[in-house]
Amino acid sequence: MSKESVTSDLFDRWELVWHEDRHDLVPTCVGPTYIRHEATGDRTVTAESYAAERAKMKEARPGVRVAVYDHMFVGDRAWFRFTFRWRDPNSNLPVTQAGMQSYRLEDGKLAETWIVLQPLGSNWPDPVAQDHWTSPVPGHQDTAKSNL
Repeated sequence: MSKESVTSDLFDRWELVWHEDRHDLVPTCVGPTYIRHEATGDRTVTAESYAAERAKMKEARPGVRVAVYDHMFVGDRAWFRFTFRWRDPNSNLPVTQAGMQSYRLEDGKLAETWIVLQPLGSNWPDPVAQDHWTSPVPGHQDTAKSNL
């Protein structure tokens, strides 16, 4: 099985964690330690602590969805261009936040990530998102999974 296939399988599961609240899959997605490089600084989390963070985040951002516009898998690396979408729990108004995230994998699991987020209310101009995080990019003939 190619590294890109392993990566695609990983992000298919990771999408289930995010969109279907399949927290039971977190240990199959996150390595023993997961280094996160974020705007607030660098930190290391475990699968268990990250699953707990996800549950809290879902309370603050009910119904959060991640619309992916394009992605690429090369060896043990992946990157995504996406928009978070949710409803403000107080006003029920829609909220968006565009971002980009790259990953380094070890043994088919998330080992390290770098995330950059735009301000609240930001969105990418793409008219259509991918059906799923690993689906072909709309309007492109390639599958965004091939080696360059």
